[in-house]
Amino acid sequence: MQQLVLASTSSYRRALLEKLQLPFIADAPQTDETPLPAEAASDLVQRLARAKAEALATRYPQHLIIGSDQVCVINGNIVGKPHNHANAVAQLAQASGQCVTFYTGLALLNTATKTHDCLCETFDVYFRTLSKEEIENYLVREQPWNCAGSFKSEGLGITLFDRLSGRDPNTLIGLPLIALTQMLIEQGVNPLLLK
Repeated sequence: MQQLVLASTSSYRRALLEKLQLPFIADAPQTDETPLPAEAASDLVQRLARAKAEALATRYPQHLIIGSDQVCVINGNIVGKPHNHANAVAQLAQASGQCVTFYTGLALLNTATKTHDCLCETFDVYFRTLSKEEIENYLVREQPWNCAGSFKSEGLGITLFDRLSGRDPNTLIGLPLIALTQMLIEQGVNPLLLK
């Protein structure tokens, strides 16, 4: 089996990839994540997922490199990680009572064959109407500064929602495992057939 490389330093993505019970290396890609002018969310996340994988290609020339990127769209605006409390308050206030769509780009680069596969998976989050006090209390307790959309659905963030809609709940956390499994199988790596 070709060695897998996760082009990410995200502890969330590492934990998700561990679910497949495949050995992998995690390494940090140096990638400029600035959106291009008028770039659609789906194009942005696919471009960045591929760029992250390609950033590690020379270091890992016989590997399968996984790249991923995620943004959310609130009221037509692309929103990334809040990085601080004030931005998180603003993001959750905007999301309150709205349907927020998460776009997660996934790329799998085979550096041995110089081939790649890339896609965008979406996931909809329907927020209930949140009070200022609920937003403040949530942020103080969970501090999701490094999470697109300012919440952790795998934690207390689940209390912010009316419902969730999407093919793969892992997509919301940052790595679409169903799609990734399909890509890996096409490259000869089936998690259920490896010992």
